[in-house]
Amino acid sequence: FPSLAGNDNSEALPESIPSAPGTLPHFMEEPDDAYIIKSNPIVLRCKAMPAMQIFFKCNGEWVHQNEHVSEESMDETTGLKVREVFINVTRQQVEDFHGPEDYWCQCVAWSHLGTSKSRKASVRIAYLRKNFEQDPQGKEVPIEGMIVLHCRPPEGVPAAEVEWLKNEEPIDSNLDENIDTRADHNLIIRQARLSDSGNYTCMAANIVAKRRSMSATVVVYVNGGWSSWTEWSNCNARCGRGWQKRSRTCTNPAPLNGGAFCEGMSVQKITCTSLCPVDGNWEVWSEWSVCSPECERLRVRECIAPPPRNGGKYCEGLSQESENCTEGLCIQDKKPLHEIKSQNIETASDIALYSGLGAAVIAVAVLVVGVTLYRRSQSEYGVDVIDSSALTGGFQTFNFKTVRQGNSLLLNSSMQPDLTVSRTYSGPICLQDPMDKELMTESSLFNPLSDIKVKVQSSFMVSLGVTERAEYHGKAHSGTFPHGNNRAFGTIQARNKATYIQNLSSISTRSELKTTAVFGHLGGRLVVPNTGVSLLVPRGAVPEESSWEIHLAVTQKESSLQPEGTDVLLGPEVTCGPSDLSLSTPFALTIPHCAEVNSEHWNIHLKKRTQQGKWEEVMSVEEETTSCYCLLDPYACHILLNSFGTYALIGEPISDCAVRQLKVAVFGCLSCNSLDYNLRVYCMDNTPCAFQEVVSDERLQGGQLLEEPKLLHFQGNTFSLQISVLDIPPFLWRIKPFTACQEVPFSRVWCSSQKPLHCAFSLERYSPATTQLSCKICVRQVKGHEQILQIQTSILENEKETIAFFAHDDSNFPAQMGPKAFKIPYSIRQRICATFDTPNAKGKDWQMLAQKTSINRNLSYFATQSSPSAVILDLWEARHQHDGDLDSLACALEEIGRTHSKISDITETEIEEPDFNYSRQNGL
Repeated sequence: FPSLAGNDNSEALPESIPSAPGTLPHFMEEPDDAYIIKSNPIVLRCKAMPAMQIFFKCNGEWVHQNEHVSEESMDETTGLKVREVFINVTRQQVEDFHGPEDYWCQCVAWSHLGTSKSRKASVRIAYLRKNFEQDPQGKEVPIEGMIVLHCRPPEGVPAAEVEWLKNEEPIDSNLDENIDTRADHNLIIRQARLSDSGNYTCMAANIVAKRRSMSATVVVYVNGGWSSWTEWSNCNARCGRGWQKRSRTCTNPAPLNGGAFCEGMSVQKITCTSLCPVDGNWEVWSEWSVCSPECERLRVRECIAPPPRNGGKYCEGLSQESENCTEGLCIQDKKPLHEIKSQNIETASDIALYSGLGAAVIAVAVLVVGVTLYRRSQSEYGVDVIDSSALTGGFQTFNFKTVRQGNSLLLNSSMQPDLTVSRTYSGPICLQDPMDKELMTESSLFNPLSDIKVKVQSSFMVSLGVTERAEYHGKAHSGTFPHGNNRAFGTIQARNKATYIQNLSSISTRSELKTTAVFGHLGGRLVVPNTGVSLLVPRGAVPEESSWEIHLAVTQKESSLQPEGTDVLLGPEVTCGPSDLSLSTPFALTIPHCAEVNSEHWNIHLKKRTQQGKWEEVMSVEEETTSCYCLLDPYACHILLNSFGTYALIGEPISDCAVRQLKVAVFGCLSCNSLDYNLRVYCMDNTPCAFQEVVSDERLQGGQLLEEPKLLHFQGNTFSLQISVLDIPPFLWRIKPFTACQEVPFSRVWCSSQKPLHCAFSLERYSPATTQLSCKICVRQVKGHEQILQIQTSILENEKETIAFFAHDDSNFPAQMGPKAFKIPYSIRQRICATFDTPNAKGKDWQMLAQKTSINRNLSYFATQSSPSAVILDLWEARHQHDGDLDSLACALEEIGRTHSKISDITETEIEEPDFNYSRQNGL
């Protein structure tokens, strides 16, 4: 055989040897395809019989003889020689090969008769990329809908096998016919069930490694459906025009996992007319009949003038009369007929007299018993009805007074009555039947007022659907409450709330989220009331002798900006214009946001909508740029811009610790003449405009704010939100089983695009006498922050307390023009700018001014302005539009040492004077 010991591995070996006795080699084992894992070499083996020699050829070249390991044996059956050969193939050999096909090796065996070749075995380096080509995406599907989760595993050799996990547990499609995992690595659930909700993960694995995809949250929700209508109630009026109603509930099925609440009315009312009862009346007597053989004549009458109808009384008296028609001349039994008749008449009249007396005694006894029972039944509710109209139904005026004290069931029974209050209601108070009246009078038990008068206006107002606000008139005894006390004051005092508050009735409606004003050279400020959005136009931004109409608006419909991935719309979409105007100096736009400011957790961007409707990024808040400037405060972002347009803030979470601040508010309302009480829990962005939207919707539904809203820190850690009702008073209230807690998936809360999250709970009273509700609402993120709201309220409209909420008093001044719009007087501002715009040996002083006013980044923006100090003061004005903290600015100036003036000497009254004659300016 040719030698393989040389260095030239390409030396050719003969394909055959001259024929000799024997057979061709037969391969008992051929080399298999192999994969090199990491840096570990693989072993290829070959076994043939009979074989005098076996050598490997790889990629067309012979492998050196020294790299072969050979073993020789004898087959006991045939006595032929068996040879087995091994070689190692390293990762370096495979990587160094650059051919049109994979690295391959083949065995060649010799015998006396000739040679035989084995199959080619390929050798490849095994690997598995880290990133999936397609991760499964979370879905929200209705029940019985189809779920398809796509997964394309990372590229790998050999190809990765895919396995699906649900909540970290493997899915076996062989055990569930509803699940199919065979279709191109995808997971298909043919009909979604509630149990299919969960976190799904795609697992890819080969001989090298395993890879996990991003988890996809699947939420199977149930949209609410109406139950069947109840039967129409009886007409509430016994006589004349009234109404009847029917109701239905959103329980067929009840909304679940964020499913939509039923649309439409839960109660329907129609008018009805009850026929009034008509008592019967006698017609005139007929003519007397002819005299009978018994010397009598008759006359008759009928109860038909009119006949009794609709339950009216029948006519009283006899329907026929008889009398003697011979003046006593007829004889019977040897006696004159008139004597016989007189005796019978006397006997009959005696019987009638005693019967009447007995019936009268029985009637009086029954009446006494009835009155006693009625008074006892009324005393169970703690009131005596004085006016009989309280029992007749309808919408009438009635009075009632409390008579019981110390009822153990009452929340405030220990309080002694010390007020006399008269209340006048104008609106649809529901007094459909006597039960409703008992429900209304029961409210007096929970009120420490000793005497209450309720006046209800005409039912015609109710039939028209007129809803007016109730008017309260109260007179306090001296020393009881402070002067001018009302129920709202007592609520605020009891809760230790601040002096500056605003009631729900002052919230602007959605049609008012726009402010327009005409600006001149003196500048001014625009504010969209109750939204936290404002626009500051500096003095000199508008050319002299010019006036521009500028508007500021908050988008009322859902924003057209759809964040990608886990990005979040942090505040409202704000438009200022007209868009074709540009100011000579930057204006300040303030937009509220709901992010907990931390540059390690958030990357916040400012975006602007183009004329084509697309959104483009203006800048990142942390970016150094000279085109605009963003200053992020805890609850608002102040932006310096030169051009008008539509702007929005987008937050990109860069860690699981990113916090989105949510405001939690609870509203409640009671359906008319219903035992059900609805609690609606809202989780909305912690921005004033988001809260305003909720309040506007609730006002339309008749909802009442039950507790001061609280702040929830919702982290971007993929954990869901749980909302539950706790501590419901037993034997007074009940809630349907398994509905006291609702869980909302993380994606529905985090990626809500500013749509307020809303969960509804329906509570039912055991008795109409229950008029107080006390419970707790727990809102918590799994493994996160928790807030508990204590609910203590009366469910009756006239007993509800007004819950105050905090807001800036900006609704009265949506637009301010000229000097009054600025906190810093113009003369002081001019001197500050003249002082700090001038550079000195230590550097430009405006940089120290920026540092002392907490402006520490992107100072290159101010350097490009004609007056850096003026722009810094404009930014200060935007940040302090509500507090006007001139003392802090004065302290900053003193620390710099460039002025001895104290701006705090300028009083608030002096700032508002139009002639700006300041008497206490020291040095500026």
